[in-house]
Amino acid sequence: MRGKLTRLARALRALTDRRLLEARLERLRRLGYVETPPSRLQLVVGSIDMLRFWISPAAGEYYAERGIHYGFHQVLRVLEEPATMVDPTGLLVERDVIIDHLLQVTHANPAYDLQLLEAHEGGLEELARQVALAAERRHPKQSELEATVEDPGYHARLAGYVAAFRADRGARPPLRANVSRPAWQAVERTFGTLPAALRYVRRMPSRPLPAAWHVLTVRRFPLELAEPEGPAAMGAPSLASSGAA
Repeated sequence: MRGKLTRLARALRALTDRRLLEARLERLRRLGYVETPPSRLQLVVGSIDMLRFWISPAAGEYYAERGIHYGFHQVLRVLEEPATMVDPTGLLVERDVIIDHLLQVTHANPAYDLQLLEAHEGGLEELARQVALAAERRHPKQSELEATVEDPGYHARLAGYVAAFRADRGARPPLRANVSRPAWQAVERTFGTLPAALRYVRRMPSRPLPAAWHVLTVRRFPLELAEPEGPAAMGAPSLASSGAA
């Protein structure tokens, strides 16, 4: 618990660390995942949209189908690793917090988080090590992870995708069943990968009043701002078939 609270405190402090954000975005730009870095205000507005149009409703639908109580499941996630709940974009949290988040819930599309881990030295290697342990039910936090992960076959699928992604950045991710449906396609295409999500963030207002107006008045996912269909939505083509960064 002491370690969890320490990581939570560091995550909260990082939210105000402009230099850390700039450094993460610069590394992602060098990797080809970011074209033009968004402003901090655009990130705030974009993360609100990501949470209310993608993360929460998609998870809520999935939990309802599996008979899982949404609120109680969030309590379990906070107890398992509170730092994973701090930053919806994941840009300001530590490497191991991203890995823990990947392992604790069945992801709608894990591609975003694997791309995000490339902003951290050794991120993919450490993820591969930990997901292999989880798939073999030997992870040090196995009992906690099994209390929160919704699908017992998820870790094995994730381990397979991590191996495929490390060999080829264009590897097709395993989508969660409910977001494979037509109703979710535009939203998943927009928020499922890091490059597409950051392009959406760049479309957000960059001044305070228009940003506040967007948050207060836009109640449904704005299809006119959705990522267009095509190979660009998959991620960073320049990294395809490359090794670990």
